[in-house]
Amino acid sequence: MRVLELGGIGPVPFCGLLLTQLGADVVRVDRPGGVPSPLTSLAGFAEADPLAAGRRSVEVDLKSSSGVQTVVALASRADILIEGWRPGVAERLGVGPAACHEANPALVYGRMTGWGQSGPLSASAGHDINYVALTGLLSAIGPADGGPVVPLNLLGDFGGGAMYLAVGVLAALHRARRTGRGDVVDAAIVDGVSHLSTMVHGLAAAGFWQEGRGRNVVDGSLPYYTVYETADGKHMAVGALEQRFFEEMCRVLEIEVPPNREDPQMHSELRERLARRFRERSQAEWERLFSGVDACVSPVRSLVEARRDSHLRARGVFAQPGAAVPAAAPRFSCSMAQPVAAPPRPGQHQTEVFQEWGVAVPEAGRGAAEHSGGKG
Repeated sequence: MRVLELGGIGPVPFCGLLLTQLGADVVRVDRPGGVPSPLTSLAGFAEADPLAAGRRSVEVDLKSSSGVQTVVALASRADILIEGWRPGVAERLGVGPAACHEANPALVYGRMTGWGQSGPLSASAGHDINYVALTGLLSAIGPADGGPVVPLNLLGDFGGGAMYLAVGVLAALHRARRTGRGDVVDAAIVDGVSHLSTMVHGLAAAGFWQEGRGRNVVDGSLPYYTVYETADGKHMAVGALEQRFFEEMCRVLEIEVPPNREDPQMHSELRERLARRFRERSQAEWERLFSGVDACVSPVRSLVEARRDSHLRARGVFAQPGAAVPAAAPRFSCSMAQPVAAPPRPGQHQTEVFQEWGVAVPEAGRGAAEHSGGKG
C-alpha cells in the first residue's frame, strides 16, 4: 500500500507513522528545508522526532509548477494521500482532490483539520485545545473546585484527529479497491472528539450526567474512582467501581466496608478515610500489597517509570530496554508491526523514491536533495 503524506505537524505525521508501522510504504513530501513546527526550536528534537520515523522523504517545492506536477504524478501512483492544511490550500496549490482524482480516480484523499472542511470556523486558525474546548469535553475534565484541565493533546490531535483519519482512509481504501472509485475523507478533530464522547452524551441525554466537573461516575467525583497520594508524594489510582473490587480494596487497606458506599452523603467522609490510609504507606508498599489482588488499584507511573514497568516491558510496549518511544499498536496474530527507521532528513530519499515510483525528479528537487545531504 502506497501512501503519500504531504508534510505537516501533529495528527498527519502520527497517522503516517501508524500506517508505516502497519506495513504501508509511506513517502513524506517535505517542502525545501522541512516543515517548521513549534518543536523545531527544541535542540535535537527535529532529528529524533518519533512522529517522523520510518518514512522516506522527498523535497518538492509546491510553489513551482514542476513541483505541483510532481506531487500529482506521485498521487497517480499512490493508494492514499493525507494532508493537514486549511480548507482550500491544497486546491490553491493545485494538488487538491479534483486534480489528484483526475490523475488517479481510485485515490483515497485524506484531509485532516481541526474545524473540518465546512462550517463557520473552517478557515480559522486553531490548536488542539481550541477544538476540544468547542466540543464540550474540556469543560468536563478537571476537579470540582477548579477550572478545566488540559488533557495534553492526546484527546484532540491524536485521539479525535489522527486515529479517525487512519480509520477513515483505510475504510475508504477498502471501498476503492472494490469499486475502483476513490473518496475524500474529511477528518475533523471536532468531529472525532465529539464521537469519542458518545457515551457521555448518551448518559446526559438519559439524565445520568451532570454539567460541571467532578460530579459524575468516571470524572473523579467518586471516592472509589479517583487518585490518592501516598506517603512518599506519589499516587495510587483507584478504579474500584464494582462492589467486589471495592471490598477487596477495603480488605487490603484494612478498613471497614461502609454499609452504603453509593450514598453521596457518605462520599466526603469515605474519601477522607481512604486518603488518610493511602498516606500511611509509600507507593511501592501499596503496590506490593495490591499485587495479585483484584481490587482495581494501581500505581500512577511517571513517563520515565512507565518505560521500566515490568508489565509494559513484558508486553514489549517499549520495543527496546530503555526506549523512549512506544512500539506500534494494536497487535496481530498473523502479522507484525513493521520496525521503523530513524526520522529522515527532508529530501533524503529523493532519487530512490522517484525512480521506484516512476516519477521524474523535479529540477528543484535535485538541488534540495543535494543541499539536505550536505547538511548531514
